Amino acid sequence: MRLLVYLTILITPYLSCDSQDKQPSNKANSADVIIYGGTSAAITAAVQTVKMGKSVIVVSPDIHLGGLSSSGLGFTDTGDKSVIGGLSREFYQKVYNYYDKDENWKWQTQESYGNVGQGTPAIDGKNKTMWIFEPHIAESIFEDFLKDYDITVHRDSYLNRENGVKMKDGKINSITTLNGTVYQGKIFIDATYEGDLMAAAGVNYHVGRESNKIYNEEWNGIQVGILHHKHNFGDRKISPYKIPNDASSGILPKISGDDPGERGNGDKKLQAYCFRMCLTNNPENRKPFDKPDNYDPQQYELLARVYESGWNQTFRKFDAIPNLKTDTNNHGPFSTDNIGMNYDYPEASYERRREIIKEHEDYQKGLMYFIATDSRIPADVQSEFNTWGLAKDEFEDNNNWPHQIYVREARRMVGNYVMTEHEILGKTPVEKSIGMGSYTMDSHNVQRYITPEGHVQNEGDIGIKPKKPYQIHLGTILPKKEECSNLIVPVAVSSSHIAYGSIRMEPVFMILGQSAATVAVLALENNSTVQDVSYTEIAKQLKKDGQVLISPSKE
Repeated sequence: MRLLVYLTILITPYLSCDSQDKQPSNKANSADVIIYGGTSAAITAAVQTVKMGKSVIVVSPDIHLGGLSSSGLGFTDTGDKSVIGGLSREFYQKVYNYYDKDENWKWQTQESYGNVGQGTPAIDGKNKTMWIFEPHIAESIFEDFLKDYDITVHRDSYLNRENGVKMKDGKINSITTLNGTVYQGKIFIDATYEGDLMAAAGVNYHVGRESNKIYNEEWNGIQVGILHHKHNFGDRKISPYKIPNDASSGILPKISGDDPGERGNGDKKLQAYCFRMCLTNNPENRKPFDKPDNYDPQQYELLARVYESGWNQTFRKFDAIPNLKTDTNNHGPFSTDNIGMNYDYPEASYERRREIIKEHEDYQKGLMYFIATDSRIPADVQSEFNTWGLAKDEFEDNNNWPHQIYVREARRMVGNYVMTEHEILGKTPVEKSIGMGSYTMDSHNVQRYITPEGHVQNEGDIGIKPKKPYQIHLGTILPKKEECSNLIVPVAVSSSHIAYGSIRMEPVFMILGQSAATVAVLALENNSTVQDVSYTEIAKQLKKDGQVLISPSKE
């Protein structure tokens, strides 16, 4: 879902230049497959549907397509790149082809680029793939996919979540958007981060962290005392109170006074969201950090105390992408992750989501302004920080701010098969693979609380690395047959919280989008439910289309 606060942005530029964008008509729009969502998974699902000879309409709440892949997350979470196949790999090959041309290095030469990726070189010349890219380049590649396959897209089209899903005999007949447009299809794919169509269709789902007892896991649930990364206060003994060490003075902003709970217990809380900013220190392309709406320097008092304690990792996650830009992510005990401010987002109304997104935007812009201007910031940090700013040539219709908030986790379906840490860590084999993942089981912080000793601490940020790539079960994208027999869910997949921490990577979403469309088309060809398609047929088609179903030798 894009940054909803900008609902009034005109889409005329898209409608005038892209033949595949067609205005919804008053009569029902119909296709073999209706895809709801504008994520990277939505695009690969649409392309695969057309490649297999069926008609498709993408109904997108987003104006800008590609989800986080085109909204700042350009420092790709690759894991083991040898298991990224099919259309997902084709996307990264298209990135390579773009940057293989000297004229596309506007602000620096390719030779001066550091070529550092996340656990892998950014540019893989042998396999002609590139894993790191600018946001607008990713978006243009997704747009080219749609144009090349003449895919119909209806943008700025929000599902009527109250009564817009019409079902009969356990199948979705049609969906209706808030503007009254009806879409009829034989198979539906929910490719949203939030799982809105899935939920509106009455499919069972989970929000928050399950107790470890539910799936006999170790790393699910509350993780008090587990400090795997550097996104915590460690033993700094920083006071959470307005007047240090005086509980009667009140608690600082962004800290909960509630008991965090016991390790391993479940809760309804979510790992934190943020925006993946595209920054630059190139003076010709830099926009200084402005004072945002509702700016309150007291919101960042805790950060000032972190600096006073000697913390010095401000620029640790200014990860380099081409043309002197960054994909800037959360890092440290107090950073861009707006911990604890998103708990009601998954099931919230559109209006409430807009409020949550605006609060996150104001918080993060305020954080930038605070570091750039406040007298409590160390002089050397502030001096260097003020060489940075938003990249002027990114997100140009949104004041250079990302279109999409990073919904790291929202609803997760409870479907035909639930992936858990046991599959991710190789303890339980997967028999019906539709693709592979390999990234660390990664959860960002979920809550910020007060320890029994009276200090502030974060909880929920953990990382457990699989020993080798793992297979993703077909049942993770399929609802239970009795709940809905013509819906496929490749993003809000059926998995536990901690397993989703690995699955939720953009290359995997593209993989699962392609696999979802494959199942959809085969169901149509066999006149069957999506649950009854032969896995043998699915695997045969996926292998034909370059999907990696078992781990190959490393590239």
